[in-house]
Amino acid sequence: MISTTRSGRGARPSTYILTALALTSLGALAACSKSGAAPDTAAAAAAAAAMTVGSENIAVVTMDSIQSGPAISGSLQPERQATIRAEASGTVTQTFAEAGQRVGAGAVLARIETTGIADQAIAARANVTSARVAYETAQRNAERANRLLAAGAIAERDAETARSQAQAAQAQLSAAEAQSANAQRLLGNTTVRAPFAGIVGARSVSTGDVVSVGSAMFTVVDPSSMQLQASVPADQLSQVRVGAPVRFTVSGYPGRAFNGRITRVAPVADPTTKQVQIIASVPNAGNALVGGLFAEGRVASEGRTALVAPNLAIDQRSTTPAVVRVKNGKVERVNVELGLRDDARERVEIRAGVQAGDTLLIGAAQGISAGTPVRVAAPVDAPRVTR
Repeated sequence: MISTTRSGRGARPSTYILTALALTSLGALAACSKSGAAPDTAAAAAAAAAMTVGSENIAVVTMDSIQSGPAISGSLQPERQATIRAEASGTVTQTFAEAGQRVGAGAVLARIETTGIADQAIAARANVTSARVAYETAQRNAERANRLLAAGAIAERDAETARSQAQAAQAQLSAAEAQSANAQRLLGNTTVRAPFAGIVGARSVSTGDVVSVGSAMFTVVDPSSMQLQASVPADQLSQVRVGAPVRFTVSGYPGRAFNGRITRVAPVADPTTKQVQIIASVPNAGNALVGGLFAEGRVASEGRTALVAPNLAIDQRSTTPAVVRVKNGKVERVNVELGLRDDARERVEIRAGVQAGDTLLIGAAQGISAGTPVRVAAPVDAPRVTR
């Protein structure tokens, strides 16, 4: 039996098909000349010889979900990332994290020299203690003066003086507490911490470096959620809305699709490219995606469950799209009505003309003439069945 599968020498399937037809015809003619059979009998024998079609040249119509919408392309970025800058000037005395290291929220990344600031903080705390003692003493004196005034033992002027001293002591205590809080804040700024849990993307300083306020020290990213910054043609904006799902692929993971959901749509289109920017939030379970990857996909603006076949199964060389189907062991050409297209997955909806489970020919096998008997070969690695 002659098959449409490729030979070890790289012959094309179409060559096998034509060869099979030619050999079948020649064999029938030879048999006719030797046996003296009638020409119509030889033709019938030739037609009865079924041609074998390899499994790589067939596709099966399935009932599956299909989605269609505008094509998108763009890049991925972490949804949360922060550049951590120095909030104090001084020498970096220690670093505790490297690029690629996972850190928790509040984790210490580095320390800056604290000698002068620490002394200021100690002095400020001492001032608070002294001011509190002075206030408590003045408050007790004011309360005592009020009691004596009520008993007629002192003049109103003396009682007012005691109350004023208590108020002044309270103001001094408040000022001392504010100075102490500021000193503590400055001291805290010498300890550099991660603002949220994530991965250190970059470390810009080393022990011994001198930094000033505002100097970049670390970059921390949260890889659990990514952001797809993409664009769609302005003339397809009606198919884009906040909340619409997107499906895309990246070059680093061939054959794997990722999903997200649109969170923002730009209010204006780029006047040069006529594209509208969209932002989609993308869950990143397992941290498979990283910032900077280029993504291509589609906004799933419309979807349903329908009869689906690969794009390769559709013959659109004529005005009416058609498929080449194997039915009852013979090839037939069937006109079909197409619906949604999912170019990202290279599939198309067939609305009429076929049924689920129908076997369609693809590739060079589509060139087999209608009415030709065919047999679909089992996959190479499939177990053989003996009868």
